[in-house]
Amino acid sequence: MFNFGIAGYEPRWTNSPRAAEAAHGHRLRALTGRPLTGLWLAWDVRDDEWFADCPVLLDFGGEQVEINHWKFDDLSITWNTIDPQQPVDWPGFALRWRVNALPQPRALVGCPLQDVELLTWSRDDAAHGSIEVGFVFPEGRVAVHNALDENGLSFDPPDPLSRPVTRRTAQ
Repeated sequence: MFNFGIAGYEPRWTNSPRAAEAAHGHRLRALTGRPLTGLWLAWDVRDDEWFADCPVLLDFGGEQVEINHWKFDDLSITWNTIDPQQPVDWPGFALRWRVNALPQPRALVGCPLQDVELLTWSRDDAAHGSIEVGFVFPEGRVAVHNALDENGLSFDPPDPLSRPVTRRTAQ
């Protein structure tokens, strides 16, 4: 299994919104009320830019959620498996983890999480069915979405073409 050059990282791929909700919905919602303490990105040291192929790490006071999109419909959510103090070993790149490297999430550090959103893209295009994991704070929002074979970040409200993933109810 490809580990994205990250020691100890074993992605757990899901391919549907319902599978992501069933596997992680409860634990994601349990983060509500916890403050964001850091958003870690793999950083290309030579080009001084985010390397969007590696997972995005959001730390909520010691509970770290690791989100990664791959291909057109693969989403991996893992918990507390990546040590951002360790380098990323990706041949041909000089990668290091960087905390709060972008200005938008810096404003959210210290803010309590209000809500978690699992959204799916509903437009009839190549991204149809892809999943966005959104984190809502009093002062804004950060979402990790599928940017067609890599991660994308958004700090705006959800797109009107995104639909919430509904939970299955027990019969």
